[in-house]
Amino acid sequence: MDIRVTDDPAEAAAAWIARRLADAVRRRGVASLALSGGSTAPPMIAALIASDLPWNSIAVWQVDERVAPDRHHARNANQLADLPCRVHLMPVMASDLRAAARRYASSLPARLDVVHLGLGNDGHTASWPPGDSAAIASQRPVELVEPFNGWRRMTLTRRVVNGARSRLFLVAGSSKRPIVERWLLADTSLPATNVSRTATIAFLDASAAPSVRLHRTD
Repeated sequence: MDIRVTDDPAEAAAAWIARRLADAVRRRGVASLALSGGSTAPPMIAALIASDLPWNSIAVWQVDERVAPDRHHARNANQLADLPCRVHLMPVMASDLRAAARRYASSLPARLDVVHLGLGNDGHTASWPPGDSAAIASQRPVELVEPFNGWRRMTLTRRVVNGARSRLFLVAGSSKRPIVERWLLADTSLPATNVSRTATIAFLDASAAPSVRLHRTD
């Protein structure tokens, strides 16, 4: 796994994603991106929107979403409203959520180009709760997760995340340093360790970076 420490990880992550998407469009005519929510995502998404990209050839999916009403403050979808491309929102207000998850799975490309992930203070990523292996072990592309941190959720599974051409973690803040250290040491109790390290890059700020020698970009 490629680890980058930088003063502005959101900007660096956006630039990296933009290059990957542009390359995908050049190679295959289209590009696909799955985005997570969280506090670090909005500045990255803003920087990505400002990038010079062929947006009409790019589509975005969600990594995960809370089962909450449209425009509710808890919804990750709120962060995607300004993207100038086709955005596939998870249908979390459907009356039959399992059928909705199957429909969403059928909308996914055979292989996503980039999956963006965060890292929770408890080691979760996507909506894979600690101590609950069901979503991680599921062979379905999209799974439902029982209430986790107060919300039932819909999430992409390991099958889709690890099947992508590349993955990117964006992590910032001193509160994340202890969990980053455990994650990099491959603590198998953390859901994030289920993400393949091959073709995966992580952008950290200095306060989140552990006290080991890592590659720094300025």
